[in-house]
Amino acid sequence: MGFETQDVERKVLAILNALKDSPTAVGSTVIAKRLKDMGIELSERAVRYHLRLMDERGLTSLAGRRDGRIITELGQSELKKAMVTHKVGSALTRIETLAFRTDFDLDKCTGLIPVNISVFRKEDFNKALKIMKPVFQSVYCLSKLVSVAKEGESIGDYVVPEGKKALATVCSIAVNGSLLKAGVPIDSKFGGILQIRNHTPLRFVELIHYDGSSLDPSEIFIRARMTSVSRVTLDGNGEILANYREIPAICRPLAEEVSNKLEKAGLGGIFLLGNVSETVCETPIDLNRVGVVLIGGLNPVAAAAEAGITSESHAMSTLIDYQTLIDFSQLK
Repeated sequence: MGFETQDVERKVLAILNALKDSPTAVGSTVIAKRLKDMGIELSERAVRYHLRLMDERGLTSLAGRRDGRIITELGQSELKKAMVTHKVGSALTRIETLAFRTDFDLDKCTGLIPVNISVFRKEDFNKALKIMKPVFQSVYCLSKLVSVAKEGESIGDYVVPEGKKALATVCSIAVNGSLLKAGVPIDSKFGGILQIRNHTPLRFVELIHYDGSSLDPSEIFIRARMTSVSRVTLDGNGEILANYREIPAICRPLAEEVSNKLEKAGLGGIFLLGNVSETVCETPIDLNRVGVVLIGGLNPVAAAAEAGITSESHAMSTLIDYQTLIDFSQLK
């Protein structure tokens, strides 16, 4: 059966996307939750209806009891061939959705915060930690708080595949969410490569606008080995991952207050906060706006990639309870 409408196609592709990283069968309840994280409201009953149609087309297959499904090779192929129109702007949508769903309480230090998940081979994990350690101890790391999971365990709604080990790092969207809850409108512009010279932020040398990308720019830059995070940590010169936002000028004092509270909670806060209508890191800005630079949450993972340790990163991946995070120094 072919797709009858673009709306049906969008939902089918979203379900395939929700299934693609799961090593085991997933039921309609979990799928509906993952779709909600993507900003798609679909009831469990509706999910089951679409799954039956997808089974008929060979995109999914029933596995185990009840309604557990796995994605087939044909489903993986269909997902890769998905129309460009379904991809454009999805990074920006994910940022806005996760920011809205972040309910971290700045005063009580409780609630959900967004994280990135990076998956390593088990045999590479300890070596990766040693390489990442100097970055976690530097100012070029968004947060020292992390979470670790072994194969079969979960971080949020992500299940770690066999033979792998996962590291969750705080995502810069935590700043978006906290500013949003405080009443500060924030415009997410782009993710980029920020040049550091003599320990001082200089300029963005590469950038990807969120509204034209299906992936988080940090994932792209890491895969392309465009960073030199370890060198920056060592001598203060090189390129790191960073993100650029803008806020209304009138909100600058409130943004400073939110940033200070985030720092006290160990969540990083704002790396650079510009002055009204002034460029930040050579980035032009409109009148009565303030530029905001956030450190990329995947800088430690970028350092591991620079050393030749491959990983699969899922930036802006999921939300987890702040209380489950531990300081990187506590990892053995």
